[in-house]
Amino acid sequence: MMFTAAAAGVVVTMLLVLVRALIGPSIYNRILAVNIFGTLSVMLIAIYGFVDGRPEFLDLAMVYALINFIGTIAVTKYVTYSDMGHGDDGDPAGDI
Repeated sequence: MMFTAAAAGVVVTMLLVLVRALIGPSIYNRILAVNIFGTLSVMLIAIYGFVDGRPEFLDLAMVYALINFIGTIAVTKYVTYSDMGHGDDGDPAGDI
């Protein structure tokens, strides 16, 4: 019962964040909303794993969290610099 209530709360929050992602006043608000949506998805996967008695879902949730983090960094970098790596300065090492 408690996990079901937690899942319902997460789903309601996901809907609110989805609204923010659609009507966000700036691109950064939308990126943050998508990042929060991904984090809430991780929580929902973990809760479902506990409800279903399958703790291996935590591994799946952790991989999804890592993909969410890397994706958010990549999109933020692309929006900020309009480039994913090497700039126009001719530096072959880029930003690594």
